[in-house]
Amino acid sequence: MYLKKKQEEYIKKMPRNIVKIRNNINKNNRFNQKYNNANNIIFAHVSEKEFAKILDFYQIKWEYEPKTFAVEFNSVGEPVQSFTPDFYLSDMELYIELTTLNQKLVTRKNRKIKRLKELYPDINIKLFYKKDYNSLLFKYLNR
Repeated sequence: MYLKKKQEEYIKKMPRNIVKIRNNINKNNRFNQKYNNANNIIFAHVSEKEFAKILDFYQIKWEYEPKTFAVEFNSVGEPVQSFTPDFYLSDMELYIELTTLNQKLVTRKNRKIKRLKELYPDINIKLFYKKDYNSLLFKYLNR
């Protein structure tokens, strides 16, 4: 009970519109300079690069890993676990997380996304499972 109260107090002190640990400032995230070519970005996984190419093909504005959200806190309310969604589609105000790997990672991501939705109800996020990603890739490749 004490821990939950401390977490709630910590969250209340944060900005109302979006709670963020940090903006992920790196060479990949220069606003309005990177929407046109996924080939210039260093992605964590090849599936993320392919997804970015699909977004580019459909001329959808995106950012790669722009924000990190605290999802777990210690006993004094400090963040101890965070979550960084793969993409942010600014025109749709939607975060996208891809998971094309093993079930263990899917379960962990599901848990983090559930917690993110509890803490930040104004944040829209969609998890793309392997079957969703493959379906999208198939449609893109057959254009």
